[in-house]
Amino acid sequence: MSNPIQNLNSIGPMTGDSDDKNKKPADPVKADYEEGKRFLDNGNLSQAAISLHNALLGYEEKGDKTGIANAANQLGHVCLAKGDFTGAENHYKRAWDLCIEFDDPMSLMALSSKFVEVYRGQKNYGKAVEACFDILDTHQNNNNPRGSVELLETLAGIYIEAEEPAKAADAYRTIASIHRNFKHAATADEFEQKAKELEAGA
Repeated sequence: MSNPIQNLNSIGPMTGDSDDKNKKPADPVKADYEEGKRFLDNGNLSQAAISLHNALLGYEEKGDKTGIANAANQLGHVCLAKGDFTGAENHYKRAWDLCIEFDDPMSLMALSSKFVEVYRGQKNYGKAVEACFDILDTHQNNNNPRGSVELLETLAGIYIEAEEPAKAADAYRTIASIHRNFKHAATADEFEQKAKELEAGA
């Protein structure tokens, strides 16, 4: 679950020394946040939600905007894992607004991917596609073909779920052309075949 947002608040001394094994962070709000992340990683979603909610309240009381963004982001992950897509959207939007304020493009990119998952979960395919194209623009502007290919595969999956096979086939053909540019002939052929099968109704 690592992403640029949670890393913002993870900068600090390592706690691996034997003297520190049983120590919790001196800051109880930070302790709640770290505990919530651990519960989330372990799949204990109810406990994660409680700890992260407490952390969010603590960060709000302190006026710690970075902490609020981190906690909101993690609560979005909890909601996403629970299938609560509306809750996830609300938490991610809060983190998004703060990351715009911070002028943090890497965190915004990570959040954009989460919005794709949220909209896909809501079956709001139009918004999911729109979010995909925004990310695709960024990948292309940064000359990131690998990111583009992964995103186009996600886009094809969304089109399939939305019962738009012709658009999914177009996405697969675009992937094939990217692979062909890099002399990945066999992989390009595989995606061309996927496109043909979609168009044939396979």
